[in-house]
Amino acid sequence: MKKAHAAIRPVGFGYVAVLGAVFAVAACHGGGKDMPGDAGDHMPFHEIGVGETAHFLGTEPFWGGDVTGTRMTYSTPDSQKGEIIPVTRFAGRGGLSFTGKRGGAELTLAVAPGQCSDGMSDRAYPFTVMLKIGDETRQGCAWTDRQQPSGGETSGASGPR
Repeated sequence: MKKAHAAIRPVGFGYVAVLGAVFAVAACHGGGKDMPGDAGDHMPFHEIGVGETAHFLGTEPFWGGDVTGTRMTYSTPDSQKGEIIPVTRFAGRGGLSFTGKRGGAELTLAVAPGQCSDGMSDRAYPFTVMLKIGDETRQGCAWTDRQQPSGGETSGASGPR
């Protein structure tokens, strides 16, 4: 397994605090061209509604799941039924984050708009995700029931269940 290493190693609240600060700064920023989203839009991210289910998946290793409200189901080939993880949702200017704990390690799932490929099919997913569990970071794709992947076999798209 490859581990992504961050240039900054936050202390205290850890990665969640840094991610929250990034979203907060982005929400208050006056509209620089390098900021995510529409520079004139100062509202929290709303492309995935509070009651909507976001489905996510990744490869190398295979992982996936879904999150609705404050409940995430995280699955792997070794745990196909999935593990239920209580999470907190945060809507920043350029995306969402869901934070919780898995096995005592901090967990953050960040979701942002952007075309994404799983690298194994010709599906195009409408959202990208970054999953960080402890020191390990994974990249993947996401969709909702309302915003489905396009191309390839899209009916019933799912993670490693």
